[in-house]
Amino acid sequence: MVIMTTTSSLAFLPVLERIAEEMQHTPGRGRAADYIPALAACDPRSFGMAVAELDGTVYGVGEWRQPFSAQSITKVFTLALDLAREGDELWEHVGREPSGNPFNSLVQLEYENGIPRNPFINAGALVVTDRLQTRTGDAAGQLLDFLRAESGNADLDFDLEVAASETAHGDRNAALAHFMASYGNIDNDVPTLLDQYFRQCSLTASCADLALATGFLARHGIRADGGRLLTRSQAKQVNAVMLTCGTYDAAGDFAYRVGLPGKSGVGGGIIAVVPGRCTLCVWSPGLDERGNSVTGVAALDRFTTLTGLSVF
Repeated sequence: MVIMTTTSSLAFLPVLERIAEEMQHTPGRGRAADYIPALAACDPRSFGMAVAELDGTVYGVGEWRQPFSAQSITKVFTLALDLAREGDELWEHVGREPSGNPFNSLVQLEYENGIPRNPFINAGALVVTDRLQTRTGDAAGQLLDFLRAESGNADLDFDLEVAASETAHGDRNAALAHFMASYGNIDNDVPTLLDQYFRQCSLTASCADLALATGFLARHGIRADGGRLLTRSQAKQVNAVMLTCGTYDAAGDFAYRVGLPGKSGVGGGIIAVVPGRCTLCVWSPGLDERGNSVTGVAALDRFTTLTGLSVF
């Protein structure tokens, strides 16, 4: 049953309320990420969801104002910030294809000469962060400034406990970075890169913050203040890579169920874009075996089904 067929903004709230009610009765919430100790204590039953319109109006239900660890969601913003600076040269160092392997896999790098498949697996995100670090001298700081401006929340910050936890358990990411450096695909020294990357992933933000911050992708590259970050073509590129690669090796299933560009993080959040219409963020810490929020995917599935808003 479709309960919203118009573009009336006021219709979003009843849709969200219905989804929240349905999610309360959804069995199988998954498990919080336990390989990052600072995330392991999160309650998998927590749930929040927000929708932001192009003008910055935002609606939410549940714990939509509750900050959580954004983790890999930040890869979208770092990609956009670097793409805005160097353009197509970036794609000589990282691909645009789905990996078909876990997000922290080393397997493909060797037979593809140190070029990661896409910017959303860990290897690819390390390359993007490295290139942004080279161009700005403080990749994590640039990310934080951008997200504070786009969300309108000057209190956004990194969680140093989470960053320290990731550093202490970051051997696989260190291996990825050293391996790519051996192929000449990393510019900065690896400890500096890892510090920037772990701080980036430790960003804490709410559904409202992240839905608002993603708005430039729904506005075809235009920032909240009316300035342009990306060309229309570049915004299309980021959305396309999100659709095909944004949910690890479950991107095909996500596209099938949700039908929107999206990016997940192991903190339980997922952002999604309806180009020209709105952006969304949903959070529920219980993950499936591929690292995506079980309830978050289900909620986005219901949103596109109930509203008819998708890219298909």
